Amino acid sequence: MNKKEKDIALFVAFCIEEYGADKGMSGKEVLDLFSRYGVTDYLSKCFEPLHTQGRDWLIDEIDEFIQIRKNKEE
Repeated sequence: MNKKEKDIALFVAFCIEEYGADKGMSGKEVLDLFSRYGVTDYLSKCFEPLHTQGRDWLIDEIDEFIQIRKNKEE
């Protein structure tokens, strides 16, 4: 694993932990939610702009991303 791959993995782990802490969810619950809506892929693919943002902004961004995906399911 090269440095960028490690940075992305750490960023995704940070997002999982912080999202879970904010929403009162376990790591497994967050992983299940992120997997269902493709959040992990989104965070990985868009790492460059996303990792420069703050915690609260990231949580809001993830919420918005999930809501858009939920709306597409309906």
